[in-house]
Amino acid sequence: MSTRVHNNYSMARSGSLSGRQSFGRRLRTRCDICIRIFKWLPVLFIVSVLSWGYYAYVIQLCVFNIDLIVVKIFYLSIFHVLYAMTLWSYWQTIFTDSAHIPRDFWLPPTEKEKLLQETNEENQKRLIEQYVFDRSLPIQCRAYNGMYRICENCFMIKPDRAHHCSVCDQCVLKMDHHCPWVNHCVSFSNYKFFILFLGYAFTLCLFSAITSFPYFLKFWKNELTEWGKFHILFLFFVSIMFAISLISLFGYHIYLVLLNRSTLESFRAPVFAGGPDRNAYNLGKYKNFCQVFGENRISWFLPLYTSKGSGIVFEQKNDYEDNDKLLNGDDEDREEEAIIERTSTSGIH
Repeated sequence: MSTRVHNNYSMARSGSLSGRQSFGRRLRTRCDICIRIFKWLPVLFIVSVLSWGYYAYVIQLCVFNIDLIVVKIFYLSIFHVLYAMTLWSYWQTIFTDSAHIPRDFWLPPTEKEKLLQETNEENQKRLIEQYVFDRSLPIQCRAYNGMYRICENCFMIKPDRAHHCSVCDQCVLKMDHHCPWVNHCVSFSNYKFFILFLGYAFTLCLFSAITSFPYFLKFWKNELTEWGKFHILFLFFVSIMFAISLISLFGYHIYLVLLNRSTLESFRAPVFAGGPDRNAYNLGKYKNFCQVFGENRISWFLPLYTSKGSGIVFEQKNDYEDNDKLLNGDDEDREEEAIIERTSTSGIH
């Protein structure tokens, strides 16, 4: 009898435990869904502002309040080009997937177990260096203790300039920062699109503010249509506000591009075997610019992927200088051989 009661109690207890576990899983799932929806709110805000701005500029300003056909066509043509490029760049920034990190950088279960079981830092360093050597991984960046950088969340050896994003919960190649306004990491794969979005959005806001300014003045003279005057008033103020916000951000990222730095690297210099070096990837302004925008000048201003490289290996300043020295050395050797040959020839004659 007691055994039966005990069995019934155990079954009831296990059933209640499984019920609580199932409830906990459902609660976590619902929380994850809410968090995902919440992350899209900044993007929804930007899209809403752009949609309202289109209505205010095209319909209320150009259609209802501009009388001259030539001016109307001119304003609408430029506005639509800038608007289309802004939306295209924004779309590419949001929906371009982060570049794939090759599987060789991920530690296999056996290597992971060895690393977790090893408590001595020197032995850990030796295990990691051996793994890098066996796989011939092209890694130059180190941690401050001299070890290759290990991601404790992904259990991988981080490629150069890669960092772990706690929001995306993954390692990202040449991570610049996580931007809530695009709900995505700005990184190697979409950095060009992000800069183009900032540039086109700033130009769109500046153009809207300049062309709506005369009609903003007419608002105070009560010379606008009754329904549209408040749209034009807010169009001018919103355009000015966003233009001021965007010009500083756009200028800062152009500055980083010309120095071949990411936002993270501007705060914390990458570390190499010889120590930290903030200018390790600075190859000169033009070469730095081409790494992000490519060498085809026609496609510089189009939201098409033209960035150079794979995001795994990056040319460094020292390598570039060594190549120049090597090429110059070859030229000097050839010149010296030519001089010797001319001297010997003149001696024969």
